[in-house]
Amino acid sequence: MKRTALILTGLACLALLAAGCKNKEAYPKPKGTLRIVQYNVGAFSKEIDNSIPMIADMMKEIHADALSLNELDSCNTRHLNNQTADLAEAMGGWNFRFGRAMPYRDGAYGVGVAVPDEILDQFTIALPKDSGSEPRACCVVETPRYVLASTHLDHRSKEANLLQARTITETLKARYGDSDKPVFLAGDMNVHPDSKTIADFTKDWTILSVPKPSYSAKEPHGCIDFILKLNNKAVIKLYSSDVPVEFKSGDVTVASDHLPVYVDVKIK
Repeated sequence: MKRTALILTGLACLALLAAGCKNKEAYPKPKGTLRIVQYNVGAFSKEIDNSIPMIADMMKEIHADALSLNELDSCNTRHLNNQTADLAEAMGGWNFRFGRAMPYRDGAYGVGVAVPDEILDQFTIALPKDSGSEPRACCVVETPRYVLASTHLDHRSKEANLLQARTITETLKARYGDSDKPVFLAGDMNVHPDSKTIADFTKDWTILSVPKPSYSAKEPHGCIDFILKLNNKAVIKLYSSDVPVEFKSGDVTVASDHLPVYVDVKIK
């Protein structure tokens, strides 16, 4: 009888431990921090027809506070809707801006930002194509607490990639270089941490994101998605960064061909 009671007690403890593990968040967000997520969403259609609902649920699951989005369609014949607007709506009616990189199929294609905060100002930086594959852009929004820029640099030409990065830096330094508001740049840079482009960025920016592979989603091997902070007068504290791969609300391997990347920062 005593042995049976001990076994039952042990099983109960194991059940409680299992329940605790099940309810534990895979990517807890430190209290009072801003979680910025960079995500190349692949027009929400790399492997399934529409991954917007899935990705919105995944972003809610990890408590995202601001989203940098790459590879977005806007009102073209591939996707008739404005995908940035649709994701923002799926996030609970967030504010958003789409940055047109180029005309595409009777509509547009580019990058975007979605935030729950009020957008005070916004603009798009047209990036030089040079010897690159196609026109690129950087979408910039300013909120009461921070500025967030989203970009997607050229993947074929190292020269174009570097020139595009320098154009972003020059533009944002001229506008916010003396500001005490933090400026974050997030994007699919299409280069690795040891590249000339990243070395050039570090002259004026601090890399916040962890150097983990973000591409491909199925077989991660390349660290090409980054989140940076402009070295201006703003003071922040970096708490954590990760490339999440465990979600209860969706399959990250089919949501896009990239993995999301996040940083947790506290604005002082």
